[in-house]
Amino acid sequence: MSRLIPQGLYDPAHEHDACGVAFVASIAGERSNAIVGRGIEALVNLGHRGACGCDPETGDGAGILLQIPDAFLRREANVDLPAPDAYGVGMVFLPTEP
Repeated sequence: MSRLIPQGLYDPAHEHDACGVAFVASIAGERSNAIVGRGIEALVNLGHRGACGCDPETGDGAGILLQIPDAFLRREANVDLPAPDAYGVGMVFLPTEP
C-alpha cells in the first residue's frame, strides 16, 4: 500500500471512510422534477448510512446538487448575471451562535 502525501489542497490527514453515495441523472440530459424527486428519495434512503447532515463537528453531511435555475435567478436576483454557463451559485450555512 502506497503512502499518501499532501498535494495542493489535498491532505491525507483528512481521509475517512465514505458512508454512501447516490447519483441520479437523465442520460438524455432532460430536465425534470421527477429526477430531483428521485435524487431526494436516494438521499432519504441513505439516511441509515449517516446521510443526515447531522454532525456539527466535522461538517460531514448530505445534500443534493441541482442545476442552476438561471431563469429564476435572472428574474429574482436583481443583479446583472453573465452567460448561464459562466457563473456558479453556492450556499453557505454559517453557525447560528456568535
